[in-house]
Amino acid sequence: MDESESRAAFVDLLATLGEVSDRYAGGEWGIAGPEDTAGALRALAHIVEGGFVGHFEGDARAPVWRPIVTSTRKSLGDNADALYYDTPVSGEYAYRVTGNLDGAVYTSFTIEEGGGEGNFPDRTGGVFNDSNFDVDAAGNYEIFLGGDARERNWMPLTASAMRITTRHYWEELWRPGAMPVRDPLLTIEVLGVDGPPPAPTDASVAAGLRRVANYVRSRTVGMGPPMTGDQPAFVSREPNVFPPPVPPADHALAAIDASYSMAPYVLGPDEALVMTARWPECRCANVNLWNRHMQTYDYAHRGVALNRAQTVAEADGTFRAVIAHRDPGVPNWLDTEGRAFGLVFWRFFLPEGPIETPRAEVVAVDSLS
Repeated sequence: MDESESRAAFVDLLATLGEVSDRYAGGEWGIAGPEDTAGALRALAHIVEGGFVGHFEGDARAPVWRPIVTSTRKSLGDNADALYYDTPVSGEYAYRVTGNLDGAVYTSFTIEEGGGEGNFPDRTGGVFNDSNFDVDAAGNYEIFLGGDARERNWMPLTASAMRITTRHYWEELWRPGAMPVRDPLLTIEVLGVDGPPPAPTDASVAAGLRRVANYVRSRTVGMGPPMTGDQPAFVSREPNVFPPPVPPADHALAAIDASYSMAPYVLGPDEALVMTARWPECRCANVNLWNRHMQTYDYAHRGVALNRAQTVAEADGTFRAVIAHRDPGVPNWLDTEGRAFGLVFWRFFLPEGPIETPRAEVVAVDSLS
């Protein structure tokens, strides 16, 4: 067998996958029984796919926008109402980006700093949303990243900038993440760099495999078991009780423009969680159900998320959203897929004024109909 650098990196990747499967899908992460194990390994498979799609081939000199998640590749707290893309960048270069809103109610570009080579970013370095750049009547825009300062439509890149994450949100009756009939038409080009990137080599393939290994590790065992260590202020440790929605500060991979509130739910077979809330004045807002691995439930085939356009509200603007294992016969039902435990995640983008904290009460599901 040859002693190439790429083969050694591939062997190391296999060892990483073996360690992660034992720990992330084992007792250290509270996994017990075949169904728990299957769920953890499914999440791991999606993370591995995400590592290969987004990080195996990655060069800041030749960036390509790639979808971070899809309806069949879920991770990192994905969203039924959004499309996300990212690409590597570097403060050494300047970039021209073009795109189209295509009806999105919110579009942004976020700089992720630190954590290069596939590792989890250290922090969010800034955000550029569609309030900050010019959009023509047809929804087209052109922005510039890095390089010399420009009066308009420009965002600086620091030496720590490693990736750009895009967010495209719609408030529709359908799910853009399930059937992406919307297309933001993203392009990106490096300015002042001529010629094609170098052809793949033993060293570059090895580097790509190491990035995948880093990506998988940093998003599984590298994050520590759930609900351990310091949690962001928007995360509740108490089931069925939501904390006040707050911005995430510079928490990596979070949206600075948003306020979040998250809590676990726990329900018996004949119980429902009735959440009473009011959508604030904001650019967009929704609530999604996740499993313990921060994967959305099956929004392509079930009602597991709710945005403002889909919500049936009362005359005073409040609404009740009901999390239950079966249809309770009332509006705004969120389907648990039969899961007794899960996570409920609220997002509010560019809110104007205070946000009412959602309230929740466990009731007998039969009492609702």
